[in-house]
Amino acid sequence: METKDIILELRTNSGMSQDDLAEKVMVTRQAVSRWETGETVPNTETLKLLSRVFDVSINTLLGMPRQLVCQCCGMPLEDSTISKEPDGDFNEEYCKWCYADGEFKYTSKEQLIDFCAKHMATEEWPEEQVRVHMEAVVPKLNHWK
Repeated sequence: METKDIILELRTNSGMSQDDLAEKVMVTRQAVSRWETGETVPNTETLKLLSRVFDVSINTLLGMPRQLVCQCCGMPLEDSTISKEPDGDFNEEYCKWCYADGEFKYTSKEQLIDFCAKHMATEEWPEEQVRVHMEAVVPKLNHWK
């Protein structure tokens, strides 16, 4: 889906007119119309405001051009699992379990790996396999470099 279609769908699903949305993000109704026809794309600051209004990530507004992965644990991220900053902005680098309210939950790779090995293990994926996987993935993530 393209940004123009996403904005239109989010706006209409929220029951907002173009005027309503324009007022919330401090632009003209014509600007909203141009986004929805694909003439223009909102600038970075406006994307941040739209993200707050619709409670979706900027990545979602842009049509998910990249697969987001938590840079602490490696989990794929979706809007429902992306962390938020204390001011409510999405932090598209981390999941809500590794980073919440401006603070990281895990203080070391070992602490994270121990937690994941215990809680991700299943009959099909035993704890030792989870541990080996996490030990290979976690050190490559930005948070631990």
